[in-house]
Amino acid sequence: MMMKSSVSAVALMALVVSSAQAFLSVGGNGNTHVTITGNAIMTKIYEVCKVVAESEGREFKPTGSSVEELLRACMGTAIGEVSGAKLLTVLNQIYMQNGLVDHDFMTIAPHHFNNEAFSEGRNLIIQGIAAIKANVRADNLQSAREILGRVCHTLQDFYSHSNWVELGYKSPYANLIRPDLTIENTADLKMPTCSDCASGQCPNQLQPAILNGKYLTSGYMGLFSSVKPQGKCSHGGDADLSSTQNPRGGISKDESHSYNADLHNTAVNLAADATLELLEDVRIAIGDKEYLRLMGVARSVVLAFVIDTTGSMVDDIVEAKRVAYNIIDSKKGTQDEPSEYILVPFNDPEFGPLMRTRDPDVMKSEISNLKTNDGGDLPEMCFSGLQLALVGAPSSSHIYVFTDAPPKDVGLQKTIISLIRSTKSTVSFFMTSTRRRKRGMTPRTDFQVYYDVALASGGQAIEVSKSSLSQATDIIVDTSTSLLVTILQCSRSPGHVESFHFLLDESVSKATVYVTGNGLEYTLRTPSGSSQSSTVLNGMLGTIDKVGNLQRIQLNGTEKGLWHIDMMSTLPYTIRITGQSTIMFIYDFVEEFKVPHPGYAVINGHPPAGSPAKLLITLTGEKGPELLEVQEVSLVEVSGLAVSKGTIEKMSDGNVMVTVTGVPEEFVVLLKGKDMTSNSLFQRQTTTQMSHSKLTIKVTADGSMLPGQEFQLNFTVTTKGTGGVYTIRANNDKDFKMKHTSKLTLESGGSAQGKVSLTPPVDTVSGTDVTLTLEAEAPGGTDSNFAVLRLSVVSKATDLTPPECKMFDMQGNCSSSSCSSSIWELSVNITDGQGSGIESITVQQGSGKFTQNHVEDGGVTMVMGHFEASCCSPSVTLTSVDKVGNVGRCYFKIDTSAGSALVSMSLPLWACLLASTLSLLCDTFSL
Repeated sequence: MMMKSSVSAVALMALVVSSAQAFLSVGGNGNTHVTITGNAIMTKIYEVCKVVAESEGREFKPTGSSVEELLRACMGTAIGEVSGAKLLTVLNQIYMQNGLVDHDFMTIAPHHFNNEAFSEGRNLIIQGIAAIKANVRADNLQSAREILGRVCHTLQDFYSHSNWVELGYKSPYANLIRPDLTIENTADLKMPTCSDCASGQCPNQLQPAILNGKYLTSGYMGLFSSVKPQGKCSHGGDADLSSTQNPRGGISKDESHSYNADLHNTAVNLAADATLELLEDVRIAIGDKEYLRLMGVARSVVLAFVIDTTGSMVDDIVEAKRVAYNIIDSKKGTQDEPSEYILVPFNDPEFGPLMRTRDPDVMKSEISNLKTNDGGDLPEMCFSGLQLALVGAPSSSHIYVFTDAPPKDVGLQKTIISLIRSTKSTVSFFMTSTRRRKRGMTPRTDFQVYYDVALASGGQAIEVSKSSLSQATDIIVDTSTSLLVTILQCSRSPGHVESFHFLLDESVSKATVYVTGNGLEYTLRTPSGSSQSSTVLNGMLGTIDKVGNLQRIQLNGTEKGLWHIDMMSTLPYTIRITGQSTIMFIYDFVEEFKVPHPGYAVINGHPPAGSPAKLLITLTGEKGPELLEVQEVSLVEVSGLAVSKGTIEKMSDGNVMVTVTGVPEEFVVLLKGKDMTSNSLFQRQTTTQMSHSKLTIKVTADGSMLPGQEFQLNFTVTTKGTGGVYTIRANNDKDFKMKHTSKLTLESGGSAQGKVSLTPPVDTVSGTDVTLTLEAEAPGGTDSNFAVLRLSVVSKATDLTPPECKMFDMQGNCSSSSCSSSIWELSVNITDGQGSGIESITVQQGSGKFTQNHVEDGGVTMVMGHFEASCCSPSVTLTSVDKVGNVGRCYFKIDTSAGSALVSMSLPLWACLLASTLSLLCDTFSL
């Protein structure tokens, strides 16, 4: 199958998707849903990057085909290397949500345009597009990405499951993505649509009346029943029981066979074009730079602080301010300049609100304006504030907590751990001594819960005096880089004599060793045999900084090869070794499914106990994954010695599927490989501690919430363990009114269903997202699992029509032989009628000067626009967006010939000839 795209985009797509021959889900060797979506996304990214670069007066010339080289060309002149991990993470989020439509909604016809559910399927697309735009406007990008993946799947299925291709149409059906239009000319329920196909392999079994009348129909899918309306087409295939009932066969074009290859290829190309049109509409509605952020083309560093604002924290806040200012000022103009700033205050009984901004001056102002209060009793609402940061920050963020008191809301600890494992974010605590600490409690006991959370996330728990805090916060500067990689992380409690080895490869720079604990004693050894004791602060191997319970060793020169750190301490300690490198990997635990199409779905929660664990791994490097070889993947205990090696299977899309048996109780992922560019061995380790469980929680949301209305979800808890009464906990980060099943009785090996409902306040802003965390706990707390679900609140659409434009004057004579000596002018009125109002107007195509003036006319805001250009640029496309994201577009072209006017057909809707010297194509639409 050949996809339509530019040569550059095709080269880039080789990194992330593969050519395939079937409309299948994520995984395996048939990834056409991924191919279509990925090809469209990368084509559009390339196009938008080029436009942005040219608008900034710089060249856009990627030096190669890797994601990093694309990003480097796209992100401008900022100093430093870039990592493709964020972009690849975003792509994987979209792809996995695309595949989940086959997994979570396989029996729901509208999601696939099965069973002639055209209006319902179109409504899913229209509502999804509105939710994407609303979420982007509210800066909830992850929710927007997840919805985008699902919407793309449904849109693409239309071309495979309906008879649009058989009816002879050569372009996408615009009505699917235009809220002001409806599905037209659908076959009646009693209208026969197919003739019988005994072989199941007929090239076209549609009834002549359907073809001649251009009636729209689709196949009926019977996964669990063969019943279908009389005379109706089936979907077809082994999984479709209805295909055995007359009329037999099926009209699905999911897979390419000898009898339908042309139809399949046409369906694929139309689905690709339709996906590009959808992405273009989203791009126009939100703007080029927001579109790139949505797709993960942005600096990946996020500075996130959660700060205790009780009276005793004055000095700590001053230090947090100093560190934030230092990072903002020192990283400016580099690839490590934070793309986002997050600040969450807490005390008792208050916490929040979350402040999130991309403006460093706003961050400076907000942190400078933090006010302290008395704080009352000792514990504070630390975990409530941390919860806001975990759901508000992008995945894989580094979050820093400043406090001098234990948490009052310790009951949220399991929710915090669940969110950490879901987001793969790292949390570090800076705990300062204070007179508020309870007498008779050792520091470790007082703050033990923070140690546990830090360990689970791969962060640090650092205890220092207030006067020494400034020496400890260097770790924040160290980790504020998009190139941060973890090479080794381990913990021992109690400590004991043990030697740990770690591999430093050619790509690693700024290698740093962090050891936390009391009474630390250790020796560092290089590959060549040189050594340095922990008592030597400025040695040949590195410089050791000691503050509180933290020792930070900055390695000198970083000799390549296998290093050792020999620990001699018997008290508890943790070791973390990091560096900077473009070589890194991202992963998800997945489960395989077969029906209706084979694929893999991301596991929401812990992987199952008692069965092999499957990991889908994506590598990224300076020149792409092709020059990186995965040699070993293991699940490793952080606090023990257990190691479970996996079997490695290379996927056709460049990813790696790893299957591991004998999963440890709690573990991280350790990957070892070879960089073919330098012939250097490398190792990387994840930071988030995962676990396995005999419990599973399944919950899905079909649609968005409406302000002021109760939104209900069903969830299912299944156990492979013993029966009994299971405890259910539910939590949402917006504190929406919520009801849920609190207890479920399960038999051994059985399952039970519960309900949870949320009611957003009636004044909830459209685009607000809420993170729902569900937890199930076995009797006696012997086992637990979780599911995390992002839900969107989207107001009911009342403005369905796009802005309109009308030309009222055009002047100019462009028929002379020298275009540079002549100009032409256009005057146009643009209005949204009684809609939500015009938000923006831009020149999408054309080189000239556009000015605009807003005027009131009978209560309606009208924009009077004026465009002036050289006759060498004889056309212009004006794009207008209203306040809910409907897009209108008008194309104008002055005739450069002496004859009749020319009408451009480059835009697909309708055209009108206005004058003999002017051609005007009015293309107003809302995709």
